[in-house]
Order: sequence, then structure tokens, then C-alpha cells
Amino acid sequence: MGRISKVLLVDDEPDIRRIGEISLRRVGGWDVAMAGSGAEAILLAPVYRPDLILLDVMMPGMDGPQTFAKLRELPELAGVPVIFVTAKVQRDDVARLRALGAIGVVSKPFDPMALPAELRRIVGETP
Repeated sequence: MGRISKVLLVDDEPDIRRIGEISLRRVGGWDVAMAGSGAEAILLAPVYRPDLILLDVMMPGMDGPQTFAKLRELPELAGVPVIFVTAKVQRDDVARLRALGAIGVVSKPFDPMALPAELRRIVGETP
């Protein structure tokens, strides 16, 4: 994958979006768009064209895996890497999410100062 410059953060919790945005913008130096639901992400992502999508697993309505499947149906987003964000980081959960096609899983709560470096490591981007 090329260098990350635009990240879409999808999470139903406003506090997580706020902390994530600060982390990704100030520490990561990336442009950030945010969606508060899977449905919002599906509308926003094709217009925003992110280089990476951070996707919460547990959301009301359309959960992360359902959102992931819908995003994959959109040709312009089919190749965009997705990293799931979840409080459930048991080996079985991580394996299930990776089997869907995610390139990685980040645990919640995440360390805002370390999150960009963790994302770069997962996507294989060197700082």
C-alpha cells in the first residue's frame, strides 16, 4: 500500500471519534473524516476516498463487519485497507475479523499517542 494521507474513522461513540481525530491529525499528520455509523460511512467513503478506514466492530444498526461488507461492494473502495477497532481482542475475534479481509485489528481503548505508529506498522508504512 502507498503512504497514508487520508483516514476515515467510523465509530458510534463521539468521545472515541474526538480522541481518534486528535490522534490521527496531530500525531499522525493525516487528513481525517469521521462517520458515526455504518450507514454514514457508506455515504461518506466514496466521496472522501480514504487511504485507510478505521472501523469500529460494535455499532448499533449496521455493525462493523456488515459495514465492511457494504464498503467492499463499492468499486472505488474495494481495495482500501480496513483496520477494525474493538474492545474484544481475543485471538478468535481477531482471526474472524482478519478472515473478513481486514488487514489488522486495534484494541480499544487505544493510546492516542501510539495509534498512528501502530497503524503505520499494520499497513507496512515506514515513518
